[in-house]
Amino acid sequence: MVQPFLLAYFIITKFSADTFAIVTSLSGSYIFLSICPYNVTVWSWVRVMLLLEVYFGSDKEVISFCEHLFRYNKQIELHWKTDKDWGNQLQLEYHLPGNESIETIAKAMADVFLIHRLQAMIKHIIEDYYYYTSTDEIERIMELTHWIFSGEDDDSLQVRKNKDPSKLLNSLFIANIKNTTTIHYDSIVKFRLKVFKDQLVHYVGLAIDEFKREEDHQAFVNMLREYIAKKESAHHVVHVLQGSTFSFFRANGKRFSQMELRTLMQKEPLYIVGLDEDELNLAPLVAMAPRKIKIYGDHPSEPKTLTVINVFEEKVDFEPVKNFPFSFHSKKR
Repeated sequence: MVQPFLLAYFIITKFSADTFAIVTSLSGSYIFLSICPYNVTVWSWVRVMLLLEVYFGSDKEVISFCEHLFRYNKQIELHWKTDKDWGNQLQLEYHLPGNESIETIAKAMADVFLIHRLQAMIKHIIEDYYYYTSTDEIERIMELTHWIFSGEDDDSLQVRKNKDPSKLLNSLFIANIKNTTTIHYDSIVKFRLKVFKDQLVHYVGLAIDEFKREEDHQAFVNMLREYIAKKESAHHVVHVLQGSTFSFFRANGKRFSQMELRTLMQKEPLYIVGLDEDELNLAPLVAMAPRKIKIYGDHPSEPKTLTVINVFEEKVDFEPVKNFPFSFHSKKR
């Protein structure tokens, strides 16, 4: 445990000369020994505080730590001076009980790590554990790792199994604060965060898996683009209505039946570009290769729609479903 720097409230009574007096604090958490040279009755009211010394090598990190610490706890007293060997020395003084103060100190340290150290650690893992050297690939994997680490959408939560890695980081800093009166921040980061780093290595691995899936998908999209670019367009414009599966309409408003779509698809060697004959969203458009595609709906980020936009690019316009120019009624859309 962190040791007391000053003593908290004690009541001392009837000491005789050269006698050791053992008095327990009102909180019952500390034993005080003293020698009193006279026969007196003394009532003393002494304030107890805890002292923790923290060393930061980086000026930016020590400033960031102070800002976050006072944001969480304005009751902690702080003394800052430079140290010729260790950079910046902070003396933190806080009252007993200290659990709440320790937690805020640990949280501020974790914040410093997330702001100033996490990016470098992720990059180090990508390069030294997974041997990536391409700047573009490293940057994309870093982006995906940050998404997995701190994303709040359902997909990122599912990837990391609803765990919060920042809580693990906080717990490690708390453990290190409780075990010493002097802390070297650089030393904790370098030697005491192995459990956290192992978790981060796992997240980087998941990010690389996602990156490879992106690469595979982009290769698939590029292949479709090349196929469409070489194909003569059979339709000037095709209107598409969003739904569980797309509905396709000619320029005159007549809907393509499933039989018509399958006939169009059978005339094209779509297996060359990896499209299945039962795929009835993207494949019909690839088979028709229209000059213009107008998609109507209320969900522009819907996956099928994004795929069509990614493949056909500037040929696609997206409009609200209210702008659909034809009459169409269906129980299942």
